[in-house]
Amino acid sequence: MESGKRATIHDVARQSGVSAATVSKILNGVTTVKQPNVDRVMAAIEDLGYRADPVASELRQGQRRLIAAIVPELNNPFFGALISGIEDAAETAGYKVIFGTSRESEEREIDVIQRMHDWRVSGAILVPVQSERGRGAALLADLGITSVLLDRVSASSAFDTVTADNFRASADVAQYLAEQGHRHILLHCATATSEAVRMRVEGFTSFMRRLDAGIRIDVLLNDINEQDKRGVLGQHWDRYSTLDTPTAVFALSQHSTLVVLSELRRRKITVSGQVALVGFDDADWMQTTWPSITAVAQPVEIMAKQAIAALLTRLANDGKGYPIQHLERCVLNIRESTHSNDAGRIGRRNLDQPRTQIRGE
Repeated sequence: MESGKRATIHDVARQSGVSAATVSKILNGVTTVKQPNVDRVMAAIEDLGYRADPVASELRQGQRRLIAAIVPELNNPFFGALISGIEDAAETAGYKVIFGTSRESEEREIDVIQRMHDWRVSGAILVPVQSERGRGAALLADLGITSVLLDRVSASSAFDTVTADNFRASADVAQYLAEQGHRHILLHCATATSEAVRMRVEGFTSFMRRLDAGIRIDVLLNDINEQDKRGVLGQHWDRYSTLDTPTAVFALSQHSTLVVLSELRRRKITVSGQVALVGFDDADWMQTTWPSITAVAQPVEIMAKQAIAALLTRLANDGKGYPIQHLERCVLNIRESTHSNDAGRIGRRNLDQPRTQIRGE
């Protein structure tokens, strides 16, 4: 056999001196095949290094057990953890996962979805570049691919959606900072297009408006290249006078937390002592840096499992039924970056907005 060429069922049949149908019966566990034939076929399989072709097998059976998962990037630990969770949940259900990255480009997102469609996947899980109204979601609908939208989404009229409850979690951050006595807060994020970021801004600002209209909230969102992100934050900070500086910053993504922390350290501004810092999307480094960072932890594993469960339910029902929005609760981990001897406290307010779990560490 040619070097590097994959052995086929016909190669096994020729070497063992039986028909391809007999090899197929043995591979499928049929017990009526004579033992000498079984022995010769198994020897040929070992000698040739034969492996069954799962794609060909599924096509013959008229079903695919292959799920596409598309995320913006894998460098971000959050998306890496999502992929890992999706793969674990899918394999437990007997499915395999192929994944691709959009690299924060809707043009690439379209290309990846089309390639997944060429693979004739059973269904897809998409973390869109923008939201449920973006081009990727529209293409999934046009192609008729049973899909679930994950993370950067709100309710959809076409697909089930699974996301962290960004609005509620951010409202809880607002309540926590207000209770710490902060009355001038900067919201920062190095992206302005994400649906999740939009909900975080709305959750925070709407709670604060209900609590006290006099609390000042500055919002700095931008979509710029990596090199300029800290510079833009620095330029914004330069506009503050020493009496007008925010006493707290709520960074709306893990990357934003790094940008803010870097700029504050460059300016020799003490995190916790002079400015409180809260991040969104907890990470190991936030627990080990000094001071450790108070952060909202998203339920990544729960979101991944829920996305697979929702997709498998749709596949079992041929995609029928009204779309469902799944909102998963976050946890606010309180750490050193929001502890300050200078921050006064206000009384706890009893508002209608339910609170996220708040856990001190």
